[in-house]
Amino acid sequence: MIPMTEPLLVDLVGVGLNATDTLICLPEYPERGSKVEYSDVSIMPGGQTASTVIACQTWGLATRYVGRLGDDDAANLHRREFERTGVDARIISVANALSPQSLIIVDAGGERTVLGRRDPRLVLQPEDLDRAWIRNARALHVDGLETAAATVAARWARAAGIPVIADLDELYPGVEDLIDNIDYLIVSRDFPIRLTGERSLEQALRRMKRRYSCTIAAATLGQDGVLAWDGDSFHLRPAYHVPVVDTTGAGDVFHAGFIYGLLQGWSLPRQLDFACAAAALNCTCSGARGGIGPIDAIHELMATASRYAVAPVAE
Repeated sequence: MIPMTEPLLVDLVGVGLNATDTLICLPEYPERGSKVEYSDVSIMPGGQTASTVIACQTWGLATRYVGRLGDDDAANLHRREFERTGVDARIISVANALSPQSLIIVDAGGERTVLGRRDPRLVLQPEDLDRAWIRNARALHVDGLETAAATVAARWARAAGIPVIADLDELYPGVEDLIDNIDYLIVSRDFPIRLTGERSLEQALRRMKRRYSCTIAAATLGQDGVLAWDGDSFHLRPAYHVPVVDTTGAGDVFHAGFIYGLLQGWSLPRQLDFACAAAALNCTCSGARGGIGPIDAIHELMATASRYAVAPVAE
């Protein structure tokens, strides 16, 4: 039972996905019809928004997470992790439902392929939300799958003057209504072109910012880092060179790093650099949250690691 008392003010509230990740490491992605042996398998908590929230909590921010879980062992794993890290978890439990699961194949280069399973009953609904959970926060983070609930939360945040950050990678039904209420729109590489129909990423980001009036329109680019358009200039920040073990969760931790810098009042380039470094550090370990490093380690990586060479942006 969720207590009905007014929740405390937190730095970040996240409304969105959680999942239990089963990681299988292979030398290479298997060919169709082949038989492949594996030696190691790991079961870890993950999910876009849940991982972003956990990273911010690890770095000293006070956080809240809102989502649905089943009543199985996977749900207990998530609850224990939220309790261990100190996240204010507002969980809606669904009886006789299996919590979201992801099977993740990780090749020798650290690239991951994700197979997901989600019970439709676990999609968060607008009526699950309490407005006080949202207004008692300094920032709101959402992803796109639970579009209706995310849109309601974003509207409430906007009405309260709370900045909204989004992590989007698919054109879910109703996603444009959600984007209309986003301040910091940081999406996957292909999303801007698919959304706008523009031929180049640069033009797509320009159009997104103009159409939806967001403060920042940006796309994460893997080893190329991130490209952000603020209405005046493009900011291309390459990724940092690290020994990559597993790219699972890199985008989630990138968003956490961006949010952390935003709440510190840093400049946009510094926010993006910190986010790139946090994501890179996470890639040096297995799992969506395996490499969430301390703030000092992220700053050390920023000071010492080389970066990938990328072509300059033509504005």
